[in-house]
Amino acid sequence: MDVGKKVLIFGDIGIDDTMAILYGYLNNEIEIVGIVADYGNVTKEKAVANVQYVSSLLNSKEVENVSIIGGAELPMTGEVPNYFPEIHGEYGLGPIIPPEHFQEGNVLENLFEVVNIINEYDDLTIVNIGRLTSLATMFILYGNLMQKVNEYYIMGGAFWVPGNVTAVSEANFYGDPIAANIVFTNAKNVSIIPLNVTEHAIATPQMVDYIDQTAQGPGLVKPLLDYYYNFYKERNPEVLGSPLHDVLTLMAVINDNLLTYHTLPVHIIQSLNDSVRGQSIADIRPFTDLEKELPANSTKHRIALNLNYQVFFMDFMSVMTGERFNI
Repeated sequence: MDVGKKVLIFGDIGIDDTMAILYGYLNNEIEIVGIVADYGNVTKEKAVANVQYVSSLLNSKEVENVSIIGGAELPMTGEVPNYFPEIHGEYGLGPIIPPEHFQEGNVLENLFEVVNIINEYDDLTIVNIGRLTSLATMFILYGNLMQKVNEYYIMGGAFWVPGNVTAVSEANFYGDPIAANIVFTNAKNVSIIPLNVTEHAIATPQMVDYIDQTAQGPGLVKPLLDYYYNFYKERNPEVLGSPLHDVLTLMAVINDNLLTYHTLPVHIIQSLNDSVRGQSIADIRPFTDLEKELPANSTKHRIALNLNYQVFFMDFMSVMTGERFNI
């Protein structure tokens, strides 16, 4: 009997996306029913290859009902994407290169499968951990159908904290601000998981080594997160480990005590001017007549602003090792 929460993942499959997928596959409280692999950290073709390869390494029971879906190749801005192999590796797997028969040979043009998944499940959760292009496309093509989705968890944004692409913008919103705006204008029951909290969801080298020594499975965690940590450490020598942006977003789906939220009007700057592009703005003024003063496409959403790290640590370590962790 299936008891896990039904989750459809949209991701620009890099290291942190891959870690989220591994976490979801190993967590009995989550049933991943589909993965939409988009451009972003790597090309769409390499993102698909990543998901197919990682899925092939796992227990067939964990992946037997998972649809792998090819997503967007380009943002709605029409720009040619920049990719980030120095952060995520050539295939989004750090130093790991999938066997040749997985490499760009299985380009999937099956986005319509998302429609079938939404129609199949009445309690579906969509988790978007990459650029929002494919999810926005679904709202453009199937706006009424998307209202059937139970809830959305979206990794992105930086509210009153520095961005990771510019001083004000986070990568997922910066990569396609038009798509982000479409999603936040039209989606209901949205939880935004921004850099405010994800940058604190750290897996230390000690945690990674323990998982590597004790966990069952394909042994991907250490090579992935060592590669990721080396990038972050070179950029900031004071960093304590690898931030698990996307794992935290998926974890939030099943952990009510993981994050503290505030519901506020959200607006995404669509300008392609680098100084403001993709900036996420939430209005915290208690005295404003929001109906008159905010942009017409501003919509209230739930924004995570504080992380309970102990809950994160216990959940992540328990799932990835198969042991029960307590603090």
